[in-house]
Amino acid sequence: MAIPERNLALELVRGTEAAAMAAGRWMGRGDKNEADGAAVTAMRYMLNTIAMDGTVVIGEGEKDEAPMLFNGERLGSGVSPEVDIAVDPIDGTRLTAMGLPGAISVVALSEKGTMYDPRNIFYMNKLATGPDAAGVIDIEAPIEENIKRVAKKKAKSVGDVTVVVLDRPRHDEIKSRIRQIGARIKLIPDGDVAGALLTCKEEGGADLLVGIGGSPEAVITACAIKCLGGNMQCKLWVRDEKEAEESRAMGLDLDAVLTLDDLVKGDNVFFAATGVTDGDFLKGVRYEGRRIRTFSMVMRSKSGTVRYVEAIHHPKKLCTISGIDYAPEYEANHQ
Repeated sequence: MAIPERNLALELVRGTEAAAMAAGRWMGRGDKNEADGAAVTAMRYMLNTIAMDGTVVIGEGEKDEAPMLFNGERLGSGVSPEVDIAVDPIDGTRLTAMGLPGAISVVALSEKGTMYDPRNIFYMNKLATGPDAAGVIDIEAPIEENIKRVAKKKAKSVGDVTVVVLDRPRHDEIKSRIRQIGARIKLIPDGDVAGALLTCKEEGGADLLVGIGGSPEAVITACAIKCLGGNMQCKLWVRDEKEAEESRAMGLDLDAVLTLDDLVKGDNVFFAATGVTDGDFLKGVRYEGRRIRTFSMVMRSKSGTVRYVEAIHHPKKLCTISGIDYAPEYEANHQ
């Protein structure tokens, strides 16, 4: 009988829970840097307790001038297995700071050397869908064609198709084209990882995600979609000619279509996410005085298992056994 392998996703979720609990206290307080800093510190602490030899391939990165969880940082206790790690302590930092829905904390892991490194490219053009239409999308085809294909595959009319689009001026043209063909649009202010995952969720209310978003988020999303059986295609998107020249000098092909297997190779991918603020995909953190309640999902591509985890945490106890202050005001209020 084969011995079941260790499901690292069940350990990763401790990192997303920690990040969500730390960041959630900053919901609506208008300071996205404080929210992000709290999430980064908490996630890093927990990931360093895991028995693994991890390297951050997709981290906070140069764009965020991150002091921790930066690209190339080593995480874990330093023992086998060797793994690539992708983190986004808050996908939706602004959403958290403004008290808006849809922010989540995410981390993904795969075998060493299997995650795509976008290097200097901060953005990608993305097309994603769930399992039911995984085989019919084509990022090089017009959006109208992709909508028709998805509609046919799902046995619904074009007017029933819902497309998730980041609310950015750069997407004005594609929004117009989606409207002209008669499909529906779900605009999201930020957080396209959660937006893409909606296309894979039963009764999630979305069929496609399209548009230009962060390249780190694209790799993280690919890890999740591989676990869920959907599909994703991307193309690198440069902001100006200088970035294009730098990319070509590095040997990057700006015209290449990056498939799901280009973004994350193999089929031993682990993913965990915890809600920070309430969203369509996961509920946000609940602070209940002596308890904190979190809502998470953990997935593994090799087994296809998806778990939804509702956890109850006792902040006073957690503070005594970890380096994270989960209850900064608890002691003052309960003397």
